[in-house]
Amino acid sequence: MNSAWRKTQLFVGFSLFALFLIGAAGAVWGGLIYGNLKTSPTIPWALPAMLVVLSLMWRYLSGKGWPRSTSEERRRLLRANPVSLQAFTWSMAAGLLAIAALAGYWIITFQLFKMPANLLLPARFASSPLLIAAIIIGASLVAPITEESAVRGYLQTVLEREFSPLTAVSLSSVIFALAHVTQGIAGPKLFVYFLVGLTFGAMAYFNNSILPAIPVHIVGDLVFFLFVWPHDATRPFIWLNGADMWFWIHLAQAIGFTVLSVLAFKRVARITNRPVQRTSR
Repeated sequence: MNSAWRKTQLFVGFSLFALFLIGAAGAVWGGLIYGNLKTSPTIPWALPAMLVVLSLMWRYLSGKGWPRSTSEERRRLLRANPVSLQAFTWSMAAGLLAIAALAGYWIITFQLFKMPANLLLPARFASSPLLIAAIIIGASLVAPITEESAVRGYLQTVLEREFSPLTAVSLSSVIFALAHVTQGIAGPKLFVYFLVGLTFGAMAYFNNSILPAIPVHIVGDLVFFLFVWPHDATRPFIWLNGADMWFWIHLAQAIGFTVLSVLAFKRVARITNRPVQRTSR
């Protein structure tokens, strides 16, 4: 019972920390954008300002700064560990194939279920092309760096010490999905985010590092900001209009790239030799 209670406390405590870190970084970024829009909407000063904030956050989470007594543990929890070139290359391949599959799942989900489109699109708040580009770039850096640090770093690292790898990745993916309720409380949408969490969680586990997941996460956000989310509001609902050719193309995209991604992840697992089953202690 004491062991179960301790595990519950760790899960809840580090989940709250992860959600706080993601929310705090998002609030700072949102405040900078608001200030940018109010003061000089054609000069995107919010982006370099946020890069400074991210740099300071990364330094602290990786063990720099006070208190020195927690420095080593902060470094271990972040687990920004170096990865071999072979593992990094195959992880990138697995992750990018997964992004292609997830884009397909997202699109067909919007055609199967009535859901509100993402309202947090830069074009809704800014008219300057330069500022819109800066917001997209900034958002595609803020979310990956903070979410990988908080969820796949601090939270999942602790969970992997207490649970099997599959359980640890699954639990961290639930928290990752909950972190995206700001985009609408819709079960199908949150389930896709859960699948995204499984993808990045697997990358972090197999490599014992968050470094391969960060660039894939950045590319994924850019793909969704530019090519997926802007079209969600106009996607045809198949229960009213029937499934057109594009629905079947996106379904094939989702399934086909899932298979390729799984095969690439198997290659990563062989390279890194990380056991999927928990070893006895």
